[in-house]
Amino acid sequence: MTAPQAPAASAPQENQEPPRAARPTRRRGGLRTAPSNWLLAPALSFFGVFAVLPLLGVVVLSFFAWDGLGTPTFAGLDAWFTVFQDPVTLNAMKLTLLMTLLCYAVQFPLSLLLGAFMAGHQRYREVFSVLYFLPLLFSAAAVGIAFKALLDPNFGISRAFGLDILKQDWLGSSNLAFYTLIMVISWSFVPFHSLLYQAGIRQIPASMYEAATLDGAGRVRQFFSVTLPQLKYTIVTSSTLMLVGSLTYFDLIFILTGGGPGNATRVLPLDMYLTGFRSYQMGPASVLAVILILVGVLMSLGLNKVSGSDAMESQMEGA
Repeated sequence: MTAPQAPAASAPQENQEPPRAARPTRRRGGLRTAPSNWLLAPALSFFGVFAVLPLLGVVVLSFFAWDGLGTPTFAGLDAWFTVFQDPVTLNAMKLTLLMTLLCYAVQFPLSLLLGAFMAGHQRYREVFSVLYFLPLLFSAAAVGIAFKALLDPNFGISRAFGLDILKQDWLGSSNLAFYTLIMVISWSFVPFHSLLYQAGIRQIPASMYEAATLDGAGRVRQFFSVTLPQLKYTIVTSSTLMLVGSLTYFDLIFILTGGGPGNATRVLPLDMYLTGFRSYQMGPASVLAVILILVGVLMSLGLNKVSGSDAMESQMEGA
């Protein structure tokens, strides 16, 4: 008895059409089902109404001359030429760039080290984490008023400890005010970035540290060989928030110094406010707003491009 033979595979026909992709399901009335698009509609609507439309209005207003009360008149590029020829605005641009670099140089290492310290599960570290978190609970107005009182040359820390080095006019000296603002701003925002690094470090698998320990790596070596590479995208996110956020420093500076003494702390966001609502020159103020937006967007895109984070590959690949 012969075994049954398997049926021979039929040869592919030359005129046979390739299988068609499954058609999307349709609702009644012939509408395709696209739940993700419908869910995005409310967010996109709010973004368009409260972000895109005001931005377009600012761009249009930058080509007009307007004092905020009368009728705007078309002025072409006059406001743009005025902005780039004004020495006060040029100095504000320089101060903004310097503040961005110095704030990042102070906040990044402090946030990273504090985040690594707070990532431990020891009880004393959790207590310190609560203390480090406190500045996030205070509003910018409260922080500004408190530090303005503490840094007053007539009382506060100038009289508290009897030390001559503390008896300085911290906010009234043109040489000290700018760097004092950097310290206050860093004190306010370091806790937020520390939380980002704390969360990022706690997501690193413990097996990677165990393997590094078996290879003879100490704490410092583990930090540079394991912790920092695994925090790549956390560093990109934190750096983007630090650098782009430095373009919006207004409230603390307005409360502490108001741009003074002289123009020593008149950064670009504050210059925009003073130009528009103190000098009533809405055209140049709109130009400054457009410059801030463009610089922020280009800076954010540049950081993502350089870091390669737009590839969105797994940070724990191979772990």
